[in-house]
Amino acid sequence: MSTTSLLLLALCLAFVSFIFGRQKAYAVARAHGGTRALHSLPGHYGLMVGLWCALPALAIIIGWKIFEGPIVSSLLDSSIPQAIHDKGDKAVELYKNEINNLAASGKISEESDAAKVGAANRLNSVRSYSAIALMIFSLAVAVIGAALAYRKIKTDTQARPIVEGIVRFFLVASASIAILTTVGILFSVLFESARFFQQVSIVEFVTGTKWSPQTAIRADQAGSSGSFGAIPLFLGTLLISLIAMLVAVPFGLMSAIYLAEYASPRTRAIVKPLLEILAGIPTVVYGFFAALTVAPLIRKLGESIGLSVSSESALAAGMVMGIMIIPFVSSLSDDVITAVPQAMRDGSSGLGATKSETVRKVVFPAALPGIVGGVLLAASRAIGETMIVVMAAGLAANLTINPLEAVTTVTVQIVTLLTGDQEFDSAKTLAAFALGLMLFITTLILNVIALHVVRKYREQYD
Repeated sequence: MSTTSLLLLALCLAFVSFIFGRQKAYAVARAHGGTRALHSLPGHYGLMVGLWCALPALAIIIGWKIFEGPIVSSLLDSSIPQAIHDKGDKAVELYKNEINNLAASGKISEESDAAKVGAANRLNSVRSYSAIALMIFSLAVAVIGAALAYRKIKTDTQARPIVEGIVRFFLVASASIAILTTVGILFSVLFESARFFQQVSIVEFVTGTKWSPQTAIRADQAGSSGSFGAIPLFLGTLLISLIAMLVAVPFGLMSAIYLAEYASPRTRAIVKPLLEILAGIPTVVYGFFAALTVAPLIRKLGESIGLSVSSESALAAGMVMGIMIIPFVSSLSDDVITAVPQAMRDGSSGLGATKSETVRKVVFPAALPGIVGGVLLAASRAIGETMIVVMAAGLAANLTINPLEAVTTVTVQIVTLLTGDQEFDSAKTLAAFALGLMLFITTLILNVIALHVVRKYREQYD
């Protein structure tokens, strides 16, 4: 039985246990004068039985699958010829991969190597016995857990605290997993960045103005030492993001104000979904649009007035990226403006303010914390965009603030450095982690600034 089938079977048993547990709770209640005699609701007793059935089985299945691989791999060592062991660990791992592939392919009879055939048959046999043992053990534990919980159904059994405690544990675990994932990402980036800064000076990386990470395998080859000045990447990222925000924030904010304050319900019901369709368009489509339509148009317009415009420019990428993130600003700002209490509008109108004055002096300041959050989300989206920059702005790390020239961003260079088979021991590859660390720090600073603004205005309008 596959793992998926086993999980479904365990969940079905849990559902059946829930039904039986709730029925017994009703039976106990009838014997004692009604449900008021029970400590908890009948549904809580059913949930208690169902959880006691499902959770031990799920824990066993997950733990079994975690430890099954290393145990099977250690059992497979005895089937590997000594000649393979003599060649080293890499040869052993390669041989194990060949056996795994042979066992999974179902073509063992076509293999001519008797040692591999024997190892593959043994591997399949071990996995078969493991699957049977897992099924028997997990289902037995599920039945035993359900039976024990079923016997505990009495009038004084505190089922509700038990169920709520289990739910609270999973809520805390979910929050902890999110936090630990963030911490794990941070430490992994810090560790690899530290390795990079052992090879390249952090001063050179932060203040250098030339980015050429290509390095040679041997010291006597051309280009044996790359240049890792990240200023052109940071400048290009800020330039394209600034252009995008100059497009997205005014259009997104004005569209949000119109939809929330001036549009009729019919117009709002039509326009808002059409506007939010922009958020569902794949970024590669925006990249094609920028490279094939916007960039040539900007180049022709620039040449018509005597300007030199690159075929790949920061202006084209920034404009299209701004169009892409308009829904982030518009939708969030619209929700925040709509949430402003109607009493504030009525009070402003009662004092003689016009509609526009009410929006400008009352509604907008009250909604500013949420608007800042929407703008921050849009800025993060712009900073992290890759495909549009690759297709419309290029890969050249030019140190310029001219929006008509080609530039590149931090995220594009991270993708470029990690594309293909890489060994994570060279400065070229490790530079991607250093760039990621700088991007993380930049985003953190933006978050701190935004939280400060939100807190300041929230205190004024709470």
